[in-house]
Amino acid sequence: MHVSEIAAAAGVNPETVRYYTRQQLLHPERNPDNGYHRYSVDDLRRLRFARKARQLGFSLQEISEILHEADEHNSPCPMVRHVFEQRLADVEKQLNELQSLRDRMREAMSIWQEMPDGAPDGHTICRLIEHWDDQEVRKEA
Repeated sequence: MHVSEIAAAAGVNPETVRYYTRQQLLHPERNPDNGYHRYSVDDLRRLRFARKARQLGFSLQEISEILHEADEHNSPCPMVRHVFEQRLADVEKQLNELQSLRDRMREAMSIWQEMPDGAPDGHTICRLIEHWDDQEVRKEA
């Protein structure tokens, strides 16, 4: 298969195929007549695997390590579970941080609706930010 054919079969764009080839995730042969890459069914399997792994959040380095383990006839599944557990914990932490940020933003927006605009006066830059969490400002509003 040529680049465009394997890309279409795997549901990716040709640049992805070229990039994965440069990263040595795929191992095409060279056509001796024209120097073009020829991709095998095994390359297609690896490309589809890489696409699915990317959709699950695995990095290209991690995908490379998984493929290497499989190439060595070792099960990469324990490594996949371990990496995925860590990644899931990281995502959950990020979600919690984002939810906290959203709550602070909503609170600030609510307070700012009642606060007047102010010009920098040498003591303040933007009163909205500088005083959004001050209890005194909330009492004034």
